[in-house]
Amino acid sequence: MDNSSGVGVLDKAALVLSALESGPATLAGLVGATGLARPTAHRLAVALEHHRMVARDIQGRFILGPRLGELAAAAGEDRLLASAGPVLTHLRDVTGESAQLYRRQGDMRICVAAAERLSGLRDTVPVGSTLPMKAGSAAQILMAWEEPERLHRGLQGARFTATALSGVRRRGWAQSVGEREPGVASVSAPVRGPSNRVVAAVSVSGPIERLTRHPGRMHAQAIVDAAARLSEALRRTAG
Repeated sequence: MDNSSGVGVLDKAALVLSALESGPATLAGLVGATGLARPTAHRLAVALEHHRMVARDIQGRFILGPRLGELAAAAGEDRLLASAGPVLTHLRDVTGESAQLYRRQGDMRICVAAAERLSGLRDTVPVGSTLPMKAGSAAQILMAWEEPERLHRGLQGARFTATALSGVRRRGWAQSVGEREPGVASVSAPVRGPSNRVVAAVSVSGPIERLTRHPGRMHAQAIVDAAARLSEALRRTAG
């Protein structure tokens, strides 16, 4: 297969990035892997380093840079949002409650997609809303699978405990009753990326009068199914 795009400098830059996909490389290693002349390989690697697409490890070898991870995350978010609309709409229709999708951003979580109830009292969280990571079933989901140190920090001041998060990991879903806001209950489940890392939480929320004090009994299966559909969409588009 001809890998030439007709733009020589881009083709050579792509060769450098592809060579680094298998791990760190010295300049000599890059030359050997790409077939480029030594000055060309060096010039391209340094230029890519300027744009953070290439970096250096502690031994000075060339490695893939942080900008590629940022672009990959953005592409993953786009895929997630492209799939979210129909899944959240179906979840709303099945449960009769407002459905949301949250992503973590630092110490907060952001509602990146939602499907509102069509009638009656709307217990909605508008898209773009920023909520704390200290309370609510979605916060529990986004926290439960964190590495120990970040988990320990996140639990300080939280309305839920390490024991509660252990239960979340075991069940695969979380519920909250009046935890974030009085009178509101919610159920959430994890959306996982191709590497199985939790990348988002899908939720339904509504008044305790409708969801009861055990909302998981009513809606956990529908939430878990919706999360599985979104996780599968991410795996499919990444494949």
